[in-house]
Amino acid sequence: MLPFGLGLPELLVILFIALIIFGPKKLPELGKNLGKGLKSFKKGIDEASEEFKEEMKGEEAGAEKPETEAKTKEAE
Repeated sequence: MLPFGLGLPELLVILFIALIIFGPKKLPELGKNLGKGLKSFKKGIDEASEEFKEEMKGEEAGAEKPETEAKTKEAE
């Protein structure tokens, strides 16, 4: 089963309609551009996810520092 509950017959109908609308010469170009767009979207999501993880690590490290500083002040 494909995403969004699409089966093979539905996919074939969609491709047939796209072939009629855009023509056989334009379809490969559209597919290539769609692939590039999806690749850049995935790259952007991955970069945002990594940035979020790094920020969360920084927040965790920042939350630990005041505790250690407070213990150091109490020891003095």
